[in-house]
Amino acid sequence: MTSEELRIKVEMALEEIRPFLQSDGGDISLVSIDNDTLVKVRLEGTCVGCSVNQMTLKSGVEMTIKKHAPQIEKVVNID
Repeated sequence: MTSEELRIKVEMALEEIRPFLQSDGGDISLVSIDNDTLVKVRLEGTCVGCSVNQMTLKSGVEMTIKKHAPQIEKVVNID
């Protein structure tokens, strides 16, 4: 898989999870994909400073991204 194909798959995963975040006044954007294994995202809106955002990141975002792109090993939030 090329880097561009990987980026498309990650963006598809973010599109899948975005409505759930937006329903609570938040959002998410892709910052970068490093070494084809580490995805950096930015939680936005009410997701910033939310006490459950780390849980959301791990259980929702990371799981959804790995479903679309299994080679991704980790997803981190960039403040």
